[in-house]
Parts: sequence; C-alpha cells; structure tokens
Amino acid sequence: MKKIVETSKAPSAIGPYSQAVIHNNLVYCSGQIALNPQNMTIVPGGIEEQTKQVMENLDAVLKAAGTGFHNVLKCTIFLATMDDFPLVNEIYGNYFSDAPPARETVAVRTLPKNVLVEISCIAHI
Repeated sequence: MKKIVETSKAPSAIGPYSQAVIHNNLVYCSGQIALNPQNMTIVPGGIEEQTKQVMENLDAVLKAAGTGFHNVLKCTIFLATMDDFPLVNEIYGNYFSDAPPARETVAVRTLPKNVLVEISCIAHI
C-alpha cells in the first residue's frame, strides 16, 4: 500500500503527481525545482539560489515523510547545462556530510518553467 506525502512547506504539485510517495518504508520524492512554496514563483537569482531552494524544498518533503537527508539512498540531478555542475555539486554536498547517497547528474535540454536545476531522491524511513 502506498501513502501520499503532501506538505505546504514545499511547492504544490504543478501536474498529476505527488510531492512524494511512501511504499515499504521507502520515500520516492518527485523532482523539485526552485519554486518558492509561499507564492509558487521561481526564486530570483541564478544557479546558486535555485539549487539552495531545490534542496530546501526536498528537505521539507523528506521531513513531511518522516525522514531526512541522512536517510537518502539516491538522488538524480538534472541540469540545464553541465557548466553549473561545480557550484551545484558544492551546494548539494553541504546537505550530505556523512555517507552521501548514490547519484547521477545529467544535462537536459529544458526543465520545467525553464529552471536551471531539478533534483529528485529516494530515501528510507
């Protein structure tokens, strides 16, 4: 049986998906983009501001699911350009001090709302 995770501390879904789904003590978090959850607008600034907002959004979803970054097993990072990888990697690394999760990073042609970064993850409870 699956349980839907929903929190007002992260952006609401902008399509037919859930912020996260829990099944068998695993949390499957949908990709987060740099939306401010209060007004559903893209945060101003560049890749640094967007990456920080994405990670804060993921943090809110993980907390609503009863877990946190310490229990993340795998992340997927989507970038509009690999030129942003060093800065994204640095910011991302601040959220995983010990035993970082598995991860892949790919550059894609376009992301939702033309943002620069999107990150999804899988965690355990």
